[in-house]
Parts: sequence; C-alpha cells; structure tokens
Amino acid sequence: MDDTTPMPVNHHGDHPGFAGLTGTLFAAVFLLAGRAGAALAAELTNPAAGDHVVDIGCGPGNAVRAAVRRGARATGVDPSAAMLRVARTVTRDKAATWAEGSAEALPVADACATHVWALATVHHWRDVPTALTEIRRVLAPGGRLLAIERRTEPGATGYASHGWTAQQAESFAALCSSAGLVDVDATTRQAGKRAVWALSARRP
Repeated sequence: MDDTTPMPVNHHGDHPGFAGLTGTLFAAVFLLAGRAGAALAAELTNPAAGDHVVDIGCGPGNAVRAAVRRGARATGVDPSAAMLRVARTVTRDKAATWAEGSAEALPVADACATHVWALATVHHWRDVPTALTEIRRVLAPGGRLLAIERRTEPGATGYASHGWTAQQAESFAALCSSAGLVDVDATTRQAGKRAVWALSARRP
C-alpha cells in the first residue's frame, strides 16, 4: 500500500486475537483502559430499562456493565474465550450475558437490539461490510449503532495507529450508509484524556 492509498478502516483486521494467558493479561489491562470508552458510550446513548445493548468485542465487559448499571439488558460478544472468562468472573448482574462470536457472525437474534456498541474494535474486524450487514440484522427498527475509535494521525505506527484518521472515520460512515443505515454522523469526543471518533447510525 503506497502513501496515496487510503488505509482501510479495519487496518488491524489481521490481528491474531487474545487467547490463553496473553488474553487474560490483556483483559486485566483492558479492565482499566476501557473504562473511559464505556462511560462515553453510556453517556452518548443513555441505555435504560427496556433497552438491549449488544457490545461487539466486549473484552472484559466494561461497557456491558455500564449498560446494565443504567437498567438495560446487555450482551457482550467477543471472539476471545479468555476475555469472556474474565468478564463473567467480574460481573455479578444477571442482566449481563456473554457469547463467543465475531462482528461478522453475531450470536444474537434478528432485531433484538436497541443499541449496538463497537468500542475500539472496528479496526480489528475481518470483514467490515459483512459485519455491518450483521449489525443491521440484529438492530430493531430505530435501533442505533455507536462506534468509538481513537483519533489517530496519518502515518502513525505501532500502538498509536490503533484507531482512525479523519479519512478512515469518513470511510466507515460511507460504509454504514451503503449497508442501509441512516442518520450517520461522526463527531470528535473525549473519552477521558483521549480524543476519539464517535460515529452513530440508525436502522430505519
């Protein structure tokens, strides 16, 4: 890929994932690092009793717990069994459920979700169009998608590249529209001390 080729929104889609002891160690890190993003998601969407949040790439479950604290039911989906073990261990509320799966094959029923969250995970998806088709399937009419990604600069490498440039945020917005979602809007926000993109879209 040369300097003039736009970087795909899932530019870390070949990440091997988090398994075994490594997965458990990263889950412990994410328990702390993921709190600000979870709080922002809850603030922006305000889930409440009667809502069902599906959190894609839930990791150790910060956002799931943020949703159930507001009275919603929430399902955390993650491809890592290690992450889900930690999530189950640290979560007591029975309104939280967990399922092993991916963005491209969500293990939940059609039209079951009022909110779908993807917090710092889209850049790891294997197949973005397929994942967006799945999200449209599981959202109830009027249900909303919220994707949050760290703001990054063109040319960033290593850990600093995990997120989106402005061009990548625009590209994901266009993909959401192509998938049949409406009211697509990407804005910049703060998640703790970190600048992020917050992209919302709605199933008509």
